[in-house]
Amino acid sequence: MTTVPPAAAELSADEARRTALRAQGFLGAPDRRGGVRGVLRHLGAVQLDTISVLARSHELIPYARLGAVGRRTVEEAYWKDGHAFEYWSHAACILPVEEWPHFAFRRRAYRSRPHWYHDLPDGAYDAVIKQLRAEGPLTATELGGAKNGGEWWDWSESKVAVERALMYGEVVCTERRGWKRVYDLAERAIPDQFLHDELDDRECLRRLVRLAGQSLGVGTRADIADYHRLKGEQFDEVVADSGLVPVRVEGWSKPAWADPEALASEPRGRHRTTLLSPFDSLIWERARTERLFGFTHRLEAYVPKAKRVYGYFAMPLLSGGRLLGRVDPAREGTTLVARQVTLDTPKAVRPMAQALLEAAEWVGCDTVRVERVDRPELMAPLVAALT
Repeated sequence: MTTVPPAAAELSADEARRTALRAQGFLGAPDRRGGVRGVLRHLGAVQLDTISVLARSHELIPYARLGAVGRRTVEEAYWKDGHAFEYWSHAACILPVEEWPHFAFRRRAYRSRPHWYHDLPDGAYDAVIKQLRAEGPLTATELGGAKNGGEWWDWSESKVAVERALMYGEVVCTERRGWKRVYDLAERAIPDQFLHDELDDRECLRRLVRLAGQSLGVGTRADIADYHRLKGEQFDEVVADSGLVPVRVEGWSKPAWADPEALASEPRGRHRTTLLSPFDSLIWERARTERLFGFTHRLEAYVPKAKRVYGYFAMPLLSGGRLLGRVDPAREGTTLVARQVTLDTPKAVRPMAQALLEAAEWVGCDTVRVERVDRPELMAPLVAALT
């Protein structure tokens, strides 16, 4: 573990929380001129996921910060004109194209492996590259099929080959079409000024640690390393040269680091009231979410139904800079259904109603129906607030 120099500043728990909210785009006036691309650059990574309830997670991220951005506008902002690419960061993420050089360390690591999960016959990799060069951009289906016909992980040779090329950096996912990855050659998809692996591992790591610190505002070693799924030892290697400064945070048992620009002014401004995707970077790391908000967040989509506490895709409610509850939503035609609403306090009733109504309008629903509230005495006030 790295040796921590004396703290540059001391933050109260409240200051740390507000610093994190501002860094994540939830405190102060939203950057409407920067739009969705501005959100992506600000966060550094937007997580993708297959689940779609209200909308897919990568749509919910800018919605939570900017309000009712058109869903087509969101997709075009990410993918049109080569502004972004998809790669492994915190998970499968949309990343600003200018960060391509800083993932060279990860591409090199993948290339150094003798195999990547699946065996691949001689010539299959080169065949996919040749086809992309002649016909691309293409989906796996257009490359010859994604599956062999077995379980979901039973990929075809062409799918294995193109995914390996993606990991190596020879191929790029340039968009999602009907949720299928669209692949193209990196030499065609990445602008020349970014298409290189010249930066050594240390420089890549230093940049990603600095970016994570800026996106979080303040965080522990584990918080910052987790943002782009770095190892703790990789954080230790570069944090002293990253530009982040050590701080002490009230109530935090472990050392922390902050973006010096986040410390330069007091975080003030209007708070967003919104529903958060379970994959929102504000709440990626469970221990951090509990530390900042006193709120336990867990995605239960992969938990057996009988064991779920909050629901399949429970979305936390953010209001006044606090996490005040959550809702498990669904859609039935033009009705947004709140299958289960969990409210931590009666004061959460009106913010929850506001967030549900705004979300419903955004996705084209004209009615909100509440099926269950964990505190039955709050059902009537919530329904009243929705009318």
